[in-house]
Amino acid sequence: MANILTPIRIGPYDLPNRLIMSPMTRNRAGRGNVPGAINASYYAQRSSAGLIVSEATQISPQGVGYPNTPGIHSPEQVEGWKQVTSAVHAAGGRMFLQLWHVGRISHPALQPEGALPVAPSAVRPAGQAWTPEGMKPFATPRALEPSEIAQIVEQYGAAAANAKAAGFDGVEIHGANGYLIDQFLRDKTNRRTDAYGGSIPNRARFLIEVAEALVPVWGADRVGVRLSPLNPFNDIADSTPAETFAYAIDQLSRLHLAFLDLVEDKPAEGPALNARYFRRSWQQVLIANRGYDLARANELLASGAADAVAFGVPFLANPDLPERFRRGAALNEPDRSTFYGGREAGYTDYPFLNPELAAAT
Repeated sequence: MANILTPIRIGPYDLPNRLIMSPMTRNRAGRGNVPGAINASYYAQRSSAGLIVSEATQISPQGVGYPNTPGIHSPEQVEGWKQVTSAVHAAGGRMFLQLWHVGRISHPALQPEGALPVAPSAVRPAGQAWTPEGMKPFATPRALEPSEIAQIVEQYGAAAANAKAAGFDGVEIHGANGYLIDQFLRDKTNRRTDAYGGSIPNRARFLIEVAEALVPVWGADRVGVRLSPLNPFNDIADSTPAETFAYAIDQLSRLHLAFLDLVEDKPAEGPALNARYFRRSWQQVLIANRGYDLARANELLASGAADAVAFGVPFLANPDLPERFRRGAALNEPDRSTFYGGREAGYTDYPFLNPELAAAT
């Protein structure tokens, strides 16, 4: 029976364990949303993960939703990410880049020339945007024209090519957590009446087109996808999530992608749309994601309901998490006040069990 420390093959890669470092926004990119030396140190420290999935990385200036988040659309950003991938590979790690467009979860203060954010439909999210001038109410987004949707699909393909140039080992499509792809999928945010709205196949069309655009760039076995069928984050929901995501996952499965990274949430009612629920629908590697500890992760893996488990905050606070699990050692306590923004504090200064290993990375 598999456990969290059992090797696994994902795509062409033989990984030493089944711990996936979950993508986590940390708001520490430099000017021009360019990663730098501090980001290289952070990821290299965590290179003992079976696979690192980078923080969400915008595919275009229009895709920006938060200050100081990295991009993958300019030559400077590609060069910055090269520092990161080189450091991770030198430390023996493997790393996929998560591709991101936030859609309506932005603000004119973050958009080129102060433009409105875009979305499948002009539906304003509840809540506030984090801007360089502080928190501001979300704006009502502008609905995308069909020709613009095709352009964004092309931007995903270009960003994937940039990720390859930057030295990544693959890419993950961010289709979760209320951002643009999720906004197309779910009917609370998609009110379109054209080929990208209405029926479930129409609402899933954008996601499938993005995935199909990345396969020629990377090969299907180096493209993953992240979905969150029940996550209400960013004021999003769907009236029939079981049907919506069963269709989307079935269509993606036919592309033979590397993995499905599934963000699990407990429903108020209806079936739990978790790894166990979708196991029969997804024939490739299935990664369970959301609030796992070691015991629950091992139980899930032993049951065969998932093939790997993603850890977020535990990896944030414990750069040597696989070794701590191996030894049964205590975990560092995360400092939540340093999660977003700042410099080294709460980013690259969490202690290792073995100080020599910290020095090596």
